[in-house]
Formats: sequence, structure tokens, C-alpha cells
Amino acid sequence: MNVLLIGSGGREHALAWKLAQSSFLTGLFVAPGNAGTDSIATNLKLDVSNHDAVSRAIKRHDIGMVVVGPEAPLVNGLVDELLDDTKHPGLVVVGPRKAGAQLEGSKAFAKEFMRRHNIPTAAYGAFDATQQEEAQEFLRNMQAPYVIKADGLAGGKGVIITEDLDEAQQVLEGMLSGASFGDAGTQVVLEQYLDGIECSMFAVTDGDAYHLLPSAKDYKRVGEGDTGPNTGGMGAVSPVPFMDAEFHEKAINQIIIPTIKGLAADGIPYQGFLFFGLMKVGGDPFVIEYNCRLGDPETEVIIPRIQSDLLHLFESMGAGLLSEYHLQIDSRTCSTVMLVSQGYPGKVEKGKAMTLPESMPKDTMLFHGGTTVSRGQVLTDGGRVVACSALSTTPEDAIKRSYDLASKVVFEGMSFRKDIGQDLL
Repeated sequence: MNVLLIGSGGREHALAWKLAQSSFLTGLFVAPGNAGTDSIATNLKLDVSNHDAVSRAIKRHDIGMVVVGPEAPLVNGLVDELLDDTKHPGLVVVGPRKAGAQLEGSKAFAKEFMRRHNIPTAAYGAFDATQQEEAQEFLRNMQAPYVIKADGLAGGKGVIITEDLDEAQQVLEGMLSGASFGDAGTQVVLEQYLDGIECSMFAVTDGDAYHLLPSAKDYKRVGEGDTGPNTGGMGAVSPVPFMDAEFHEKAINQIIIPTIKGLAADGIPYQGFLFFGLMKVGGDPFVIEYNCRLGDPETEVIIPRIQSDLLHLFESMGAGLLSEYHLQIDSRTCSTVMLVSQGYPGKVEKGKAMTLPESMPKDTMLFHGGTTVSRGQVLTDGGRVVACSALSTTPEDAIKRSYDLASKVVFEGMSFRKDIGQDLL
């Protein structure tokens, strides 16, 4: 089977790396891809927001399966267009239609969905640009810390948490006016602050059956000790040591199963990944966000732990046979450390020449994010440049091996957090 993978980040390189190992694979194409995917697949210079161009590429390369990595194409309805196009009979698409992707595309939609299906989440209020005064009144009646979320897609940076009411009011005004996050912030969710430990669970579902993928904890803040602004993610560890059997069972019964059943009850077909951003408060799980795809950098620690053939898993999902599939997971720990460009998560300079390790130690992986190739030279091409992943029998050693790998990568202005996973040891 020929497979087309949509996306260009570390998540997509990790997925491509795993798909390339499949005995069911004939050809692998990535659009638009990066320097990492270029070495294991055929990169296609496609504008993936141009659905007609994607459709033509599927026809040209005889694609049997499309795997959609990032959220924007899902929220913008790419899956609907491909599945409803009579030119592609039998095409399997990994990723939900637009209706299901609203779980990530609109935080207000997700909160209302959780309220309707009795899924535990923080108390909230949702307001649009015409309700500036009502939103400010709601904010004044909240207790600090104040959690303000842009409703739409904001690249993982649309959540502001502050103890200061004046700052919260300015943030709220900036969002609703469109000044802060454009259209993504002209509706906001104001949310009760949950004091607990964050972790993530992931499932793959065909809308009926599901398989749990490995859990992970990622590190969003740019600075050590979880300081500084939010980023797309500076590192991750899988599995999560504090996710004990009781919490795991509660999350399945109170959140994961009700979510999948709720989608079916609402008449929303769903085929693809579900990401559950959870907060462990006491011993109980609360949903802080849904994603309709795998996280990044969580993918870079989840995928190396999947021992099963990923393409076979996706084929089973597409055929409605997921309940019969046996998913095998490596019991070892995987960690990843993200190397970022100077200035990230703000403005960064691209085009810095990179020195990469000539050989990779066993059970280590370098997943490219913001990279490109020019005249045979790998160059930086974004804020989050590469993820340094490693597997080992203990969290301590996995983390150490990630940092050892990071020390072998060189580019001007490179920086990274030096405390990934330390809170878990």
C-alpha cells in the first residue's frame, strides 16, 4: 500500500519512521515533510491547505491511505473532502471528519460536549466578541489563578494563566478584540484553575472500539522549573510513573469510554487519534483539553514504544476491525528532549547549518521538526528543530541518553530545557 502522511513536524517524522518499518508498505510520501522524512520517504512540495492539490497527489501516486498529522487540516475539513470525493473509492483516512475535529477546533464546543456527557472537567464560561462586558464580569467573580483560553487553534500557545486580575482582564480584552490570537481568540473560555499534575492519554478509535496508546507527560513551558511562556512542547516522557492503576481505570471509565460513546450518541463519526489532556487532582482525572491528533513532542516518546506494525493497526481501524487487533507496547521508558532555535517561542531565525551525529546509538532516535535540506546541508527551518529520543529500562537512563544524544547536535543559537523528566525521578 502507498501511504501519504500530511505534516512537517517531529510528530510526522516519528510516524513516518514507524510506518517505514511496516511489511505492508509499498511507498511512503510525506507532504510537505522535512529533512528527516526526506531520508526515509518521498517529500511532496504540497500546500496541504489546498484540498484539490492533495486530491491530485493521491491520484497521481496511487495512495491507499492518508494519515493526517497536524490539527489544522482536520479542523478545516480535509478528511470530509477526501472521503466524499468519488475519485478515491476505498481510501482509508486516519483522522476525524470536521465535526469530530471540533473537539480540538473549539474549546467551547469541547466544554459543552463534556457537560452534555457528564465528563469531568473544570467549571467554565464561554464568551464571544459581543460579550466583552459579561466576560469581564465573569472573570471578576472567579478566584485566582485565572485561566483564559482562546477558543480556536493557537499552536499550543492560546492558554494564559495568571494570578493578577488586571493582567487577566487585559488578556481577555486582547483576545476578544482579535488583537492577541486573531479569529482563534474572538471566542474565549474562562475556566476554573485545577491544582494538580498534568498528563496525557491517547487512544486510536474507529468510533466504536479503541486501543489505548502509551501515556506521556510533556513539558510546555520554555524554561527550567516550568517557567516562561508556553510552547508547543520542550520534551516528554512515557510512561507516566504517577499514573497508577486506580487513576488509569478512572480515566478509562469516566473520560475515554464516555467520550467515544458521546461522539456516537451525537451522530459524530470518528476514526483516528484522540488525545486526552488530563489533570490529576487528588486521585481523580479531569479533562483540560482534547486534541484530535497525537501531540508533539508526545508522539516522539509514544511511537518508539509501539512494537506492533503501525500500518496494520491503521488498516484494522479503517476496516472496522480494531476490536480484533492486538496492540503490543514496549514496557521500557522513552524520553525526548526538544532542541529549539534562539528566541523560541517568539520570532526565530531560520537557515542555520546543523551538525548531526554520524551514527546513532542503539534505541536512540533523532526526530526532525523544523528542518529542511539545501544542497545536501541540513538547515534549521523553525522554532522546534529536532527531538532527541531514547529508550531504556529506567527513566533515569532514558533521560540521560536523550541528553547524550542532544550533546551531539550543533547549530547556532541552539537551546533546550535541562530538567526534562527530573520531576518524575
